[in-house]
Amino acid sequence: MSIIEVKVPQLSESVAEATMLQWKKKVGDSVAADEILIEIETDKVVLEVPAPSAGVLSEIVMGGGATVLAEQLIARIDTDGKVSATAVAASPATTVAPKAVATPAPTSQTHAGVAMPAAAKILADHQLSVGAVSGTGKDGRITKGDALSAIASGAKPAAAAVISPGIPTSSLPQVSAPSVQLGDRPEQRVPMTRLRARVAERLLQSQATNAILTTFNEVNMAPVMEMRKKFQEKFEKEHGVKLGFMSFFVKAAVHSLKKYPILNSSVDGNDIVYHGYFDIGIAVGSPRGLVVPIIRNADQISFADIEKKIAEYGTKARDGKLGIEEMTGGTFSISNGGTFGSMLSTPIINPPQSAILGVHATKDRAVVENGQIVIRPINYLAMSYDHRIIDGREAVLGLVAMKEALEDPSRLLFDI
Repeated sequence: MSIIEVKVPQLSESVAEATMLQWKKKVGDSVAADEILIEIETDKVVLEVPAPSAGVLSEIVMGGGATVLAEQLIARIDTDGKVSATAVAASPATTVAPKAVATPAPTSQTHAGVAMPAAAKILADHQLSVGAVSGTGKDGRITKGDALSAIASGAKPAAAAVISPGIPTSSLPQVSAPSVQLGDRPEQRVPMTRLRARVAERLLQSQATNAILTTFNEVNMAPVMEMRKKFQEKFEKEHGVKLGFMSFFVKAAVHSLKKYPILNSSVDGNDIVYHGYFDIGIAVGSPRGLVVPIIRNADQISFADIEKKIAEYGTKARDGKLGIEEMTGGTFSISNGGTFGSMLSTPIINPPQSAILGVHATKDRAVVENGQIVIRPINYLAMSYDHRIIDGREAVLGLVAMKEALEDPSRLLFDI
């Protein structure tokens, strides 16, 4: 018998430990080389653990939900493909699991009952169990279309538990947390994901260490909308991606940061660090929580490249495939609550940055121009900034520069 050990992959220097999600195989199942055995969640990304060799999964050392360290042994594979019945029965992982976490139930080699990320979010939002939906995807996976069809056909929410919206339940360890029955008001306690806990920690850190102040302005989006409508078809045909509004916001932000470099700076002890580059973070909602991937050197790339990056990051965030290097760094961030219909908000700074732009829904509103009331598509912009190093003058003028660039997009071409 030739045994190969399966270990936790190397983690980032800033990541001390990780959490095991659900095993995709059970003891005794055959595995192919490089087949994904389990996903491991850190406070930044989800890492896939592939099988180092083909064979039979002979032992699971660490069960789903366990906390592990880099290079820690989690399973063994028998490359000869022969596992005795006694060895399978004696596998410690079949009985050992962390407290409050149940060992995943054995699954077949198909993926029936497993929802794809987009489908899982839809099911969670509608409080539907994956068991109530038939999958038509590869190996029985539940697709987005399956989820929408189930909702359209009147599938009823599960009454026994409350599903946390936005979290792909197929990816989380099964938690044996007690349900509290209060008549028709059930409750269930579910631990935060590592990413959610990390986001909470950073937001509290930002509120505690920054002197956050927010300035607002309104922008007439008609010029951007007209330009977008005029070139949308040609742009998509030429570059293979749709021309969205975010590329205009990114370029307008860079335009302003060049005029007021303090907005692109950060605090390091008693020093102010002025960044000579423009790495713009784009806040993206994912099934696991909020992530902020970075568009690097945004001043040097085109509208098309920005749109492609945003589309790429959106897909990776949905599928949990964003790498640590894609979320590290950043000198300024943009949060687009308008995607969800937000009219106004006060965004929280993403440390160690010193400012963040909040973009909202564009709505037709009555405004006064030359003494006349007219209807214009208006977007309210909000910029939160660290008042320790950014004075109100620079913050207000910086937001005005963004407003002027959006109301006259030709300024972006000539950098004026």
